[in-house]
Amino acid sequence: MGSRMIHPVSVCLSLSLGTCWTSTPSPSPTPVGGTRARREGTWGPGKTEGRGGGAGRPEVLPSPLPLPPAVVVLYTQSRASQEWREFGRTEVIDNTLNPDFVRKFVLDYFFEEKQNLRFDVYNVDSRTNISKPDFLGQAFLALGEVIGGQGSRVERPLTGVPGKKCGTILLTAEELSNCRDIATMQLCANKLDKKDFFGKSDPFLVFYRSNEDGTFTICHKTEVVKNTLNPVWQPFSIPVRVLCNGDYDRTVKIDVYDWDRDGSHDFIGEFTTSYRELSKAQNQFTVYEVLNPRKKCKKKKYVNSGTVTLLSFSVDSEFTFVDYIKGGTQLNFTVAIDFTASNGNPLQPTSLHYMSPYQLSAYAMALKAVGEIIQDYDSDKLFPAYGFGAKLPPEGRISHQFPLNNNDEDPNCVGIEGVLESYFQSLRTVQLYGPTYFAPVINLVARAAAKISDGSQYYVLLIITDGVISDMTQTKEAIVSASSLPMSIIIVGVGPAMFEAMEELDGDDVRVSSRGRYAERDIVQVDLTRERKSWSQKARSSHSETMSTGQGTRC
Repeated sequence: MGSRMIHPVSVCLSLSLGTCWTSTPSPSPTPVGGTRARREGTWGPGKTEGRGGGAGRPEVLPSPLPLPPAVVVLYTQSRASQEWREFGRTEVIDNTLNPDFVRKFVLDYFFEEKQNLRFDVYNVDSRTNISKPDFLGQAFLALGEVIGGQGSRVERPLTGVPGKKCGTILLTAEELSNCRDIATMQLCANKLDKKDFFGKSDPFLVFYRSNEDGTFTICHKTEVVKNTLNPVWQPFSIPVRVLCNGDYDRTVKIDVYDWDRDGSHDFIGEFTTSYRELSKAQNQFTVYEVLNPRKKCKKKKYVNSGTVTLLSFSVDSEFTFVDYIKGGTQLNFTVAIDFTASNGNPLQPTSLHYMSPYQLSAYAMALKAVGEIIQDYDSDKLFPAYGFGAKLPPEGRISHQFPLNNNDEDPNCVGIEGVLESYFQSLRTVQLYGPTYFAPVINLVARAAAKISDGSQYYVLLIITDGVISDMTQTKEAIVSASSLPMSIIIVGVGPAMFEAMEELDGDDVRVSSRGRYAERDIVQVDLTRERKSWSQKARSSHSETMSTGQGTRC
């Protein structure tokens, strides 16, 4: 392929669905190969929306039965192989025929390329498992079609279920600004309208940013506070580019709803503001009147449907991996390789450690792919390299943190080639054994990271393994303890074993916890795709998401 002539533009892709699934869903189509990507974004309660990204009043579509929970999975097509790979998925929304998803997809748009996208819609019984979903329809289009549509907005019919009208999917694209600020705010309400016959109200807020064509796109939902007219919502953080795309005077609309179990949430009222106005709450409380236009037209003495108060508002800058490197932070890269017997005899072709004269083993490929990326940011190119789960000569002692170069005083290897050379030498001298323990090598790196308090150094531990971890409890404790230190952990799985249990170490959705303590931040990235391209991308992206004390920017 030729080189790209134009630098990519980052675009945020928003989506909602038109009325669909009015009949029994069909089984899933023939699966199309794909890899699983990191899930990104904010989960929020379901809500019945009108089409157009929240541009109009909610369209309540009553149903005698609970409506199916919906999720949309986005696939991108490889230019080289034409293979479809999963890019990400939305949150699951229950009880609505017109779901308007909070979770967005951020893609790089190349003007000179045709970037094919596929959207599959599913009815799922679980919020986390779509291994056996009901297929509800799909749509194919190019990213350029969305960007080139009127107002960068396109609506397409969902197809794929013979003899059924599957509804539509509405896509909106917007170029993202370079603003990297994160806003944190807390709101409360007072004297909201009572909506529940046997109680008060169960209020929640929905935030929308305005678009250039006058419509609105949903960007955040708060939690529901049950049975009160005076709710206090939890503080939340949102990237400024998600809230207003860096335009401080762009209108932000906030709707107040009373949550209903069947999804037909009752509209209480609305108000508008802007980022600039919100930011004034850094010095004073800001009170907004909640107005219901329909009530205002019908009742002469109508005043409002309550008030919402912005209790606090603060802004922090999010720093990227490049910012840290430019600031002089030194990366220290450490490798830990699984030498347990489950990998197979290194002399046999079936082994993941097989020392073939013609090609690298699965372990060597993973090490080379990730290491060659990271070594560019390590100035001395000296990498401590360890093995775990082997019996060491001559007495046969089992070790879970032995230096690959057999030098306890100086475990450093010169460059990735030096690590590979020591790895091959260890395969010839140690006996693969077990079990698979991660905690010893994590604690080893954590002790080194604990000596750094000035931000001058950052530690990255790469663990390459073939199977299920044997010391999960101890490993969680080690991760929680290390989460306050300047270090990250990349776990790469090789071979055909099932690694799903290891995903709980990756705190994307739920922070890792141990003995009642939660990790201060997500420092672990688990890569289960076992593809060389993915390993390289993981090495490039994981540091920017874990070097700061906060989470990575999500759109």
